[in-house]
Amino acid sequence: MGTVLLVLSVFLACAVEAVEALTIVLAAGTSRDWRSALTGVGAAVLVLAAVVALLGPALTAVPLSGLRIVVGALLLIFGLQWLRKAILRASGLKAVHDEQEIYAREVGAARAAGRQGRLPVPDWYAFTLSFKGVLLEGLEVAFIVVTVGANQGHVGLAALGAIVAVLVVAGVGVAVRGPLARVPENAMKFAVGVMLTSFGLFWGAEGAGARWPGSDAALPVLVVTVLLAALGAVAWLRGGTRGGPVAAAETGAGGAR
Repeated sequence: MGTVLLVLSVFLACAVEAVEALTIVLAAGTSRDWRSALTGVGAAVLVLAAVVALLGPALTAVPLSGLRIVVGALLLIFGLQWLRKAILRASGLKAVHDEQEIYAREVGAARAAGRQGRLPVPDWYAFTLSFKGVLLEGLEVAFIVVTVGANQGHVGLAALGAIVAVLVVAGVGVAVRGPLARVPENAMKFAVGVMLTSFGLFWGAEGAGARWPGSDAALPVLVVTVLLAALGAVAWLRGGTRGGPVAAAETGAGGAR
């Protein structure tokens, strides 16, 4: 069960980030130059692959108890950050992530920028926009793949979940030829926040010497507990903000969040 939740967590996290990266790449390619945009994607993927290849073996050399404390703490930081934003969105205190609006904004900025380039990159703006978008969105996923996979001894399995997510999102993006505005991205972020928080609590406590009743069987129970607590927070915040204003829409990965 723990392995299934691990792969599912990595898949969902990578899918969310891939949707956001796809929006940026589409904006760069359609409004500027596809060759330069795809070259930027390739360069960012190579950097991310190198990060996973270097950090994965290094983490496996750390003693398991110490590794679980460190990984648990880091996953808690990431998970609570995702969960906090998801709770605020679900309660109406933070605007939902709108890929169509982000796409239009990125296209407008790309068309307004001047053209500078030389072989093998005809358009450096398109290259930089795609490279930065894929790298920034991918670094968080690479961190999750390395830490979660190393802690469970399944870096390859975690990486496979991330690769499948990228291929699925890229395939759907090619099919629809536009940003994936209908993907339930905010619900996926809520799920990722719940699972990362649960993994962080579970491994952090184990690293500190605690023993969970039922060992790995306690992890699904912890996931349900965190989910119920998060839904309770949403209900409480909704009750206190009825009739209040909703925050302004988020900007894309290429700008401030």
